[in-house]
Order: sequence, then C-alpha cells, then structure tokens
Amino acid sequence: MADIINSISGLLWGHVLVYLLIAAGLFFTFKLGFIQFVQFPHMFKVMFGSRKCGNNEISSFQAFCTSLAARVGTGNMAGVAVALYLGGPGAIFWMWLIALIGMATSFAESTLAQAYKTKDSDGNFRGGPAYYMQTGLGKRWMGVLFSLCLILAFGLVFNAVQSNSIAAAFEVAFDIPKYIVGLCLVIGSGIIIFGGLKTISRFAEMVVPFMALAYLCVALYVCAVNLSALPDVFMLVIDSAFGIEQAGAGAIGYGVIQAMIQGIKRGLFSNEAGMGSAANAAATATPYPPHPASQGYVQMLGVFIDTIVICTATAALILLSQQLIPESGVLGIELTQAALTEHVGSWGTYFIAIAILFFAFTSIVANYSYAETNLMFLEHNSKKGMFIFRLIVLGMVMFGAVGELGLIWTLADISMGLMAIVNVIALFMLSGVVIWLSKDYNEQRKRGLTPTFDKSKHPKLNKEVDPLAWK
Repeated sequence: MADIINSISGLLWGHVLVYLLIAAGLFFTFKLGFIQFVQFPHMFKVMFGSRKCGNNEISSFQAFCTSLAARVGTGNMAGVAVALYLGGPGAIFWMWLIALIGMATSFAESTLAQAYKTKDSDGNFRGGPAYYMQTGLGKRWMGVLFSLCLILAFGLVFNAVQSNSIAAAFEVAFDIPKYIVGLCLVIGSGIIIFGGLKTISRFAEMVVPFMALAYLCVALYVCAVNLSALPDVFMLVIDSAFGIEQAGAGAIGYGVIQAMIQGIKRGLFSNEAGMGSAANAAATATPYPPHPASQGYVQMLGVFIDTIVICTATAALILLSQQLIPESGVLGIELTQAALTEHVGSWGTYFIAIAILFFAFTSIVANYSYAETNLMFLEHNSKKGMFIFRLIVLGMVMFGAVGELGLIWTLADISMGLMAIVNVIALFMLSGVVIWLSKDYNEQRKRGLTPTFDKSKHPKLNKEVDPLAWK
C-alpha cells in the first residue's frame, strides 16, 4: 500500500502537476495582461478598503484573513524546512516562481467563486470551485469529485498535519506530552468550529494580522543582524535552482528536478494557488468594490504575502544558520526551531512553538470552514450530519497530535494534487468569464467609477448567477 501511494504521488507531482500548474499560471498571466505585476499597487488599495460590508455580513478583509489563516500554517514553517532539506536551497526559487505566476491563477479562481456564489438558508454566502463547476460548466460530477477531495484533504488530513506540527513543537520547547496538546487543540478548535462561519471569520480577522507581523519582525531582526550574508544566500538559492553548483559533480539533473518538485509541491501546499481551496473563503465575502474581481485582487495578495513574504522569512532563518545539514534527519518544524535558536538563543525554540500554535491552529479552523462549505454542496447539511462531521474533524486533530503521520503526508499530497487537477481544468474551461470580469472591472476603473457588477451585461452570467447573491 505504501508503494502504491508513493507511486501515485510521484506520478502526480513528478509529471502532471508541475506542468499543469505552471501552464495555468502562465496562461492567466498572459491572458489577464500580467495582472499580478501591472496591478500590484491596486491589490493593496482594494485590501485596505475591504472592511466595508453590511451588518452581519463577512467583509472582503475577513474572507482574506480566513484564507490567509488556512494558507499560513505548517507549510510556511515546517513545509519550507522540508523543501530545503529534500530539494536544497534551489527549492525556494521554485516556490517564488510558482507563487508569482500562481497569483494570476488565484485571481481567476477567486473571481469565479465570487461570481457563482450562492446564499444559504442562514444568510451566508457560500461558493468555490464545486459551485462554479456545477453552475458555470453544468458539470455537477466535477464539483462532487472536487468536494470529496477537499473534504478528505482539508477537513481531515491537513488538520492532522497541522496538529502534529503543534504537538511536536510544544514537546521540544516545553516538554508537554503530545496528548495534552491534542486535548487542548480539540477543545479550542471545537469552541470556534461549533460557533459557525461568522465566528471563524471574526477569529481569523483578530489573530492572523497579529501572528504574521510578530513572525516577520523576528525574521527581519535576524536578517538585519546577518545583513552582509544575505547576498550570498540569495546567490546560493539561484545557483542551486539551476544546478550551477552541482554541475561540477555531474549531479545537475537530479538537483534541479528535486529542487523544482519540492519547491512547487511545498509552494502549492503553502499558498494553495490553483488548488481551489482559498476560493471557498473568497466566496463568503460581501466585496467592496461590489464586483467579483475585487475579491480576486484581495486573494491574489494573499498568495504574495504567504509565499514571497512569510515563506521567504522562514527560508532566510534556516539558510542564514548552520542547521541545514544533508542526511542529518533534522527537518520540518524541528529544523526551523534549531535555526532560530542558533540566531537568538534558547528563546527561539519557544517562539517557534508559539508561532506554529497560532499559524497551525488558525489553519485548522479555516480548513474546517472549507470542508463545511463543500459538505453543504454535497447536500449533507443536516444538523445531525454536520455535528457528526465536526466530531470526526476534531478526532483527526487529536489523531494528528499523538500519531505517527508517515503516509498521511503523502495522502495529503495526493488529495491536494487531485483537487488542483480538477480545479485547473475548470479554470481553463471558464477562462472566458474570468477575462471578461477582469476587463469589465478595469474599464470601470479607467472611467473613474467604483466597479460594480452588472450581470445583465454578460448573457451567460445573467442566466447562471444566483439572483439572491448578486441583485
């Protein structure tokens, strides 16, 4: 079974997804006029004005924080360390690349999620890839397949991964038994999860900005202290990405391929561009400006902050230290802890443990919100069924804290990969709608107007958009 699972993961990530994700990112980058570069300042403008919404509604900023809560987690601290250990410093370059071109893909999926969102019986907006596959493409079977993969990945597997990292970090830093950490996580997660979608959004809005700024301040301090070494670290990343340093040893092929695979795999796990997961959060918002593309800009910024800013901060902590030792067996969150301890002393171990608690805990509750939305898409939204599902999610949190994950990481990669394949195919098929929405938004901006979505201007959307979601 282990051999079969590893073979499937190797096929997905060694061949299919590497090319598919890069192709999707390049396609939308060109078709949208290099939107992530040309409109870079506008992303911040939309984000700073995104707190506007009606009473008892979820703002674009809250949806942004929810998606960032899911993005910023184990992948930013443990995942970067794994990529460096298995792929070398060059993996960071490929993380940057997949994030930069993936920003356009993120714009596409989040804009579609807003356009095709629906309003549930509780007055919440819900949507995401499953919804635009069903409504925009008329292919419910695609939506069902995507939902099943997402529920497996985000509702169950990824939450076990997140709690495992928290428990491991606290055991190293404070010598607290993993089962104690697991019980505390179950109680904390349960309080928020049973509070519903709006509780999750408010929690993310409070915690995410604080935790991201604290972690970046420590990373900037380390970089400032080691300022003279930064150019050498940057050149090491570039040289390793293209096999320049391995060329003399005849290992250029293996080095470049491993760096590429690990960088893209861990980069996608962290920023989720093209995976379709963050689009579920994007759909929950009442955006400002009131146009689907505005949420596309906000979520595009989330990819930038996650990978280009936070993942780079972790990479700098590790590469500026002497802790990255091949075949040492020290990887994951333990490597990040060891690196920061070398820079700042023993309190670095404790700081990383607290940081991963915030990062991974917010990921658990945000991941659950994605799974809940897709469970409702599958029409399993009875109170009893939702209650049972929440208990199963909390059971996986406990299992992750005390169990040996092993193949679970590989299962996470497979389910994540299948999600990305189904989602990217749908994005290509709906690319015409994405391009029209982007042009409509920017043409209104050029005329000095606040972009407003008028579905009647697009015959296809006028027939398909939920009239309760977009009046």
